Amino acid sequence: AVSLLLAACGDDSSSGKSLSGYELDPPPDVSALSLPDASNGGADFPFRADDGRLLIMYFGYTYCPDVCPTTLAEVKKAFKQLGDTADKVDVAMTTIDPGRDTDEIITGYVQSFLPRAHALRTEDPAALRTAADAFGVSYSVTTNADGEIDVTHSAGMYVVDNTGTVVLTWPFGIPAEGIATDIEILFERSST
Repeated sequence: AVSLLLAACGDDSSSGKSLSGYELDPPPDVSALSLPDASNGGADFPFRADDGRLLIMYFGYTYCPDVCPTTLAEVKKAFKQLGDTADKVDVAMTTIDPGRDTDEIITGYVQSFLPRAHALRTEDPAALRTAADAFGVSYSVTTNADGEIDVTHSAGMYVVDNTGTVVLTWPFGIPAEGIATDIEILFERSST
């Protein structure tokens, strides 16, 4: 069984600041996974940060009425608060609705919030499910009796380091201040 450590319960020893997100023990390893980067001509996008950087991963869809735009707006605000530190953080959003989210649509959507963000998209249902499962993401895309598409998904964000380890999970609703503080803590930890 995976035990959940709520890091927000105490101060981080390196800075005296508290994490808003939580850490899993053991932390998930997603280093062997990748998906096509629609924002980069379909090039392979590995699920690990470059050295000296962090990667925020998110799974969602462009037709999402509230959760996805709220989440991306908070990341955008956090990046403004971080200043130059934000330049060391990459963001990748994977669409869970590739039937409607074409390469162009998902790229335009995520980059309207964060111009340097990566838009990940695959039409291979097994590859998408494998990637989502590695992060503990649940989702469903179905068509109801009226022919309308119903989509549900879990709404966490995940911070991945350069080894492909998920070092932090943020639940939906974390404010920009919490995101910014957690990123600062993670960089402080990596420099000690």
